[in-house]
Amino acid sequence: MQEMEITVATELSSTTITNILEAVPGIKTVLRSPAADAMVNLTRVAAGIGNFDLKDARELMRFAFRRGLINNEEHDHVLADVEGASRARHDRLAARKAARDGKRKKPKTAKPKAAKPKPRPAAKKKKKKPAPRKAKPAKKAKSSVRPKPKAGKAKKRR
Repeated sequence: MQEMEITVATELSSTTITNILEAVPGIKTVLRSPAADAMVNLTRVAAGIGNFDLKDARELMRFAFRRGLINNEEHDHVLADVEGASRARHDRLAARKAARDGKRKKPKTAKPKAAKPKPRPAAKKKKKKPAPRKAKPAKKAKSSVRPKPKAGKAKKRR
């Protein structure tokens, strides 16, 4: 039998890892920890530049529990609080949207009201624009020469 030599790399230097991450697009997101993604997403939410996702909170709580940072009771308590707050927020947003759209939920037992004709809104009167100003004709310039007095009405000089 022929002997085969198998070599296994046990350590990669930081420059090698950096070169691999730069060379292969998208590998960075595959190799990244789900807990790191959750931390980044929740940090964005805390800064007000992201949307809250319950799966990120669950992942972060799992991470803390696995590492012994919190106990099981605290893990369950925090997740219950977060899920309740998330559900309440979702319900408030849905109610606002329904109120905005005018589609409020009606009880199933209520009788439908007879449709009343909706009054038409009064037609808006258009404002009339003021008539454009007309330019006044220019006045005739007075001449500096005095008119001659008419005959018969001459003034006497003293």
